[in-house]
Amino acid sequence: MAIDGVSGSAVAAETVRITQAQRNRLRQMAWRYLEIANDPVNLQRRQDWLACHGLKMRRPMILCEYSGVHDANPPYDRTVHEPVQGSDAVNLLQRQLAEKIWRFETLQDDAVVEPWIDLPWQLTWGDYGVSEKIHQCEQKDVMGAYNWEPAIDMDRFEEGFAKLHPKIFTAERALTLAMKQEMEEIVGDIVPVRIRGGFFWTLGMTSTLIRWIGMEEMMLAMYDAPDELHRLMRFLCDDHMQRCVELERQGLFCLNNENDYVGSGTQGYAPDLSRASWKEGDAVTRKDLWCLIESQETVGVGSAQFSEFVFPYQKELADTFGLSYYGCCEPVHDKMPVLKTLSNLRSVSVSPWCDENISAEQLGASYVYSRKPNPTLISTQDFNEKAICEDLDRTLKIAGSGGCNFEFIMKDVHTLNNEPWRITRWVELARERIRAAGFDD
Repeated sequence: MAIDGVSGSAVAAETVRITQAQRNRLRQMAWRYLEIANDPVNLQRRQDWLACHGLKMRRPMILCEYSGVHDANPPYDRTVHEPVQGSDAVNLLQRQLAEKIWRFETLQDDAVVEPWIDLPWQLTWGDYGVSEKIHQCEQKDVMGAYNWEPAIDMDRFEEGFAKLHPKIFTAERALTLAMKQEMEEIVGDIVPVRIRGGFFWTLGMTSTLIRWIGMEEMMLAMYDAPDELHRLMRFLCDDHMQRCVELERQGLFCLNNENDYVGSGTQGYAPDLSRASWKEGDAVTRKDLWCLIESQETVGVGSAQFSEFVFPYQKELADTFGLSYYGCCEPVHDKMPVLKTLSNLRSVSVSPWCDENISAEQLGASYVYSRKPNPTLISTQDFNEKAICEDLDRTLKIAGSGGCNFEFIMKDVHTLNNEPWRITRWVELARERIRAAGFDD
């Protein structure tokens, strides 16, 4: 994931032959994948997501992220008894099958399996013309600390600003279609392969801003250099907007209203997202899509400064989409009145640092209360089930009594203390507490 939230980079196509045994194994997995897609439990989860994100929640939803855990191999690796060292297309196919099967059979959260294999358009991306210099500690662990020298010196602002240019992308259509064909040759008669996937994690912009000028400099500029800060945000907003326009013009946008990763961790199911007139084969516009807006970097900034220097540019982008999800790790309870001016706000992140009571009062039944429990509950040496249940019960009481449509998303888990079973146990406990609170799970 690039720092500005844009993902996807094309690589040279590889010609790697897999054995017949490996091909057979992938086909066996595809058959199991298709069984899961048609399983009544899976089909009910899809309906429950549509109800929750359609603001008619039947029960709180449950999701877990595992991709950031660094002290254990992904448990779904065990699903592949003979790992296939193939091309990028084969590896993507294997990973998608293995992860979805593991989630349904073992993790048992509310992730949904759709009866397709998804392949995103492969893109290559340019740069902005400037880049920060990163300094990492000698520790080789991926969680080691780092800092950076900003790309633009605010004391020489005009010189740095003059170097900026829009970030350009190229769609690698031939490569994407070749990868699709390779997947189809292996499992296409079992599970269709479709081109589907997003290009942005966030349209929040401030993660790029602090790499350009620094965190402290960003906050000081709100007083010392407000015009320059506005110019940078204007540049970023215009660049992101033009990129969206070009993706739309080239027909590269795909719907994200199914089991797509949207917001800061949820699934994209929403009954009222796509235009009523949209049909298969029509071009996808921003009005058919979710977008994520967040600004974790301004957690130490007051509401007045946020409303002046950041939010107007975010709103300009967000309002061109169908639905918006706001927030990630930053507490946003004190910014709710501002956020609710978004024309299409549907879901708000309630992070471990949010005031849950204020959030429930502000969101009510009109938005989705996207609760992120503190990941330290399953990461520290002591796996304290009593504390986990108390945390779940607190949210169930607050959000439940507030009439909220809500979901639990356990994310930002970087360690399980070398005990991968913990994340599965958290799902079990969440289901137990949801039932105990009177919801039909």
